Amino acid sequence: MSGLALLGLTALLGLGVGAPLCLSRQLRMQGDYVLGGLFPLGLAEDTDLRNRTQPSTIQCTRFSSLGLLWALAVKMAVEEINRGSTLLPGLRLGYDLFNSCSEPVVAMKPSLMFMAEEGGHDVAAYCDYTGYQPRVLAVIGPHSSELAFVTGKFFGFFLMPQVSYGASADRLSDRETFPSFFRTVPSDRVQVAAMVELLQELRWSWVAALGSDDTYGRQGLRLFSSLASTRGICIAHEGLVPRRAPPAQLGSWQGLLRQVNRASVQVVVLFSSARAARALFSYSIHSGLSPKVWVASEAWVTSDLVTTLPGMDQVGTVLGFLQRGTPMPAFASYVQTRLTLAADPAFCASLDAEQQSLEEHVVGQRCPQCNHITLENVSANLLHPQLFAAYAAVYGVAQALHNTLLCTASGCPGQEPVRPWQLLENMYNLSFQAHGQALRFDTSGNVDMDYDLKLWVWQDRTPELRTVGAFNGRLQLQLSQMWWHTPRNEKPVSQCSRECKKGQVRRVKGFHSCCYDCVDCKAGSYLRNPDDLFCTQCDQDQWSPARSLRCFPRRPKFLAWGDPAVLLLLALLGLALGLVLTALGLFIWHRDSPLVLASGGLRACFGLTCLGLVCLSVLLFPGRPSPASCLAQQPLLHLPLTGCLSTLLLQAAETFVESELPSSWAGWLRGHLQGPRTWLAVLLAMLVEMALCAWYLVAFSPEVVTDWQVLPTEALVHCRVRSWVSFGLVHVTNVTLASLCFLGTFLVQTRPGRYNGAHGLTFAMLAYFITWVSFVPFFANVPVAYQPAVQMGASLLCALGILVTFHLPRCYLLLWRPECNTPEFFLAGDPSGARGQSGSGGEEETQGKSE
Repeated sequence: MSGLALLGLTALLGLGVGAPLCLSRQLRMQGDYVLGGLFPLGLAEDTDLRNRTQPSTIQCTRFSSLGLLWALAVKMAVEEINRGSTLLPGLRLGYDLFNSCSEPVVAMKPSLMFMAEEGGHDVAAYCDYTGYQPRVLAVIGPHSSELAFVTGKFFGFFLMPQVSYGASADRLSDRETFPSFFRTVPSDRVQVAAMVELLQELRWSWVAALGSDDTYGRQGLRLFSSLASTRGICIAHEGLVPRRAPPAQLGSWQGLLRQVNRASVQVVVLFSSARAARALFSYSIHSGLSPKVWVASEAWVTSDLVTTLPGMDQVGTVLGFLQRGTPMPAFASYVQTRLTLAADPAFCASLDAEQQSLEEHVVGQRCPQCNHITLENVSANLLHPQLFAAYAAVYGVAQALHNTLLCTASGCPGQEPVRPWQLLENMYNLSFQAHGQALRFDTSGNVDMDYDLKLWVWQDRTPELRTVGAFNGRLQLQLSQMWWHTPRNEKPVSQCSRECKKGQVRRVKGFHSCCYDCVDCKAGSYLRNPDDLFCTQCDQDQWSPARSLRCFPRRPKFLAWGDPAVLLLLALLGLALGLVLTALGLFIWHRDSPLVLASGGLRACFGLTCLGLVCLSVLLFPGRPSPASCLAQQPLLHLPLTGCLSTLLLQAAETFVESELPSSWAGWLRGHLQGPRTWLAVLLAMLVEMALCAWYLVAFSPEVVTDWQVLPTEALVHCRVRSWVSFGLVHVTNVTLASLCFLGTFLVQTRPGRYNGAHGLTFAMLAYFITWVSFVPFFANVPVAYQPAVQMGASLLCALGILVTFHLPRCYLLLWRPECNTPEFFLAGDPSGARGQSGSGGEEETQGKSE
């Protein structure tokens, strides 16, 4: 039945008009087994126990509608069990429900009454309480953890079963300290886990955490702090809320709000009792604290102490988890019936005749405020989800008693009477049902129940609790149902630093891990997980760009045949090889001509062949390097070049002897520089070069290596030179030959009327030196990937330089100036000058042509 319908029915019946009700006298009923109960039927406002000098009674002046409804839920459960025949057939449960006033000093009085020996109201002192039979078999309540810490130890001494319907502090699960404590609400550990999940889901990593300055608040705050820190949530400020409202402890209040403001947080987690929460919000509203998101603990999210505070609709957005209770549609009708009977004088008179209570002169009236209420006073909480927890607590005790007495459908044949500690044995790991829902006490006395996430939505002056999510070990949110206090209803942002972009890690600054700078992952590293604090380096066979989320495999890189540089060099090779073959063909065709004989004859053809081999050696550099190609590159380049330079040296020596030495010496030396013996000099030069190459290959053999670092995205495969000294020594023979050739021709004076062969040799050696001297800085500074191309270019340019400066001018004379191809021009009319130039038989043929 809805609250509005009940109010209408109340108006028709005229409840609450006229004489006081006898509702408080309905809180006690006799039975075979009696259950005690502690409920916040009234509240003491602004109690300052520091000024309490006598153990006098505290006056509970404020009525709590929720406390009364908890008591009525217990009463309804007991009456249902007594009417039924399933749990306790033939037995009758009773109850004795008292006001705890939400104060330990008040709750201890009825607790002592509960432990009074049956039949009296005194607590007897015994060495052994095994046979002790107190007035009640078990206690339902209290509602708050602060009271449960006190009563739990007291009842635990006697092993009196105690089932709370609201105390959620995790410390109460300690079986060593609270051996007889049970509850029909989950532990705060579950609630804290739900809070942390909520903060993570909404990306609130920069929060303030406050707790009331009592055992409940301090323990909840400590539990939240430890769990939040493991989930990457930073607590900008953590503080305790004084239990007493200003102006008491004004300095503490001012310091607390100053720290919250200084932290610049938009979300505050408040783990507090309802009284401390009311004091905090009262001072916050008065001080003008800016609106924030308040994540509420279950203790105050539904408390009318807080919801009725003037100005609460200005504090911001309030979210809180509330245990999901099973709906009890019949409860509203039951409450209406109780109020109706409480207004019936005949029913009240029957209660006076039935009850012989002696406690009121000790603890006072159970609930004097309850006798002056209407259905309107309690209608707002008729559907409160925590009512089921009080209702279920009774069924848990009844099931344990059923098991203790070995009850069946026909009766309970077990031993009577049952002591509290005997009942306690059957409550561990107890499974029971309440209103069709299966529940179970675990080894710590907790039950597993789901939570609903509630949002305060203000209507007039009271908030409506709107369900916007659920938690059953995993959080589910209904973001479309959320309402925020911010402009345009935008979700508040509560972060110390902005979220890093993809591929960025956090560099923490200060003391909080949530305050950081975003740093890009450099090339060669990547961000493996969004929560990583350091970039992960890629493997050496992988690469990554900056701010990458993964690594990519490196492709092998070498001087490929299709590279533009290689294609250009191959074109140059074709040109050089074509010129070499053309010159060689011409020299062979005109091998007996004075020009060819003056150029060395067969030695010139051998030198051209060696130049062709130099050009062909560059084909070893392109393509993927192999061990064989790395070993063959330098020998196959330098040995042919040595052969070519040795022939040019012999030609330079002849020119020098003929032009610079006296005729007496020239004739003798000319005979040694001509004929077959000159090939021994060529062979000797090549043997020296061969020895140097062999030493280079054996002692410091080049090897194929894969360099993972030199290129950003590729793996460079190249031939690595192990010793640059040995690499330079390979060039020694050729440099020596070129130097001697240059020195022998540089200052030679050619006789008038004769071809100047010294100039061609001089320029050929200049071409050699320019090429290889330029090669050194180019080779040293060019990227390693293009060093093979530099060697190719140097080899081809060296061959072309020698070819263009020495051989091609002679080819020009052979083709376009045949009239110059005479012994007079090349041999100066001296037939003997041609002797030996072409090997055997050359002399006679030359003389014949001269004639």
